[in-house]
Amino acid sequence: MKLLFDIFPVVLFFIAFKFGGIFIATSVAIAATFAQIGWLLARGRKVDKMLWISLAIIVVTGGLTLLLHDETFIKWKPTVLYWAFAASLGGSVLFFRKNLIRSLLAEQISAPDFVWRRLNLSWIGFFVFMGFANLAVAFALNLSTETWVNFKLFGGIGLMLAFALLQGLVLAKYVEEKK
Repeated sequence: MKLLFDIFPVVLFFIAFKFGGIFIATSVAIAATFAQIGWLLARGRKVDKMLWISLAIIVVTGGLTLLLHDETFIKWKPTVLYWAFAASLGGSVLFFRKNLIRSLLAEQISAPDFVWRRLNLSWIGFFVFMGFANLAVAFALNLSTETWVNFKLFGGIGLMLAFALLQGLVLAKYVEEKK
């Protein structure tokens, strides 16, 4: 359910793009992200820091896209978000000696320190790669905006799921059974 909740704005962006173009899709993505946060707050749930960061990024990049009528800004949004994830994972270890991946999964997984370090580094590398992949599809390869939108939904989410599954296979031997 969390995955579906997290990809909600991307799916709505994709659908809105197909029916109304990039500017309608951008407006829908901004509204969907506000709706996500509003829904969480209305239910008394905690809003993750990364969702607040995502909101800030979509408001800035989407706002500039709408204000200047230039799709360049919204195409930068995934890269900025991926690199913010990478910076958060790296910065938390570097400055606070805290492995965020370990913090998220430690209740279910008991793994040696070197596994947590590798896992954290692999996610940092993945997010850096995804940022560059987005830039390549958005700008460097001279592909259409429609191709970029398709990549954003299917390529981005597909690669994320594949990477998470690979990480799950690596971590499977460390999963603790609940008694």
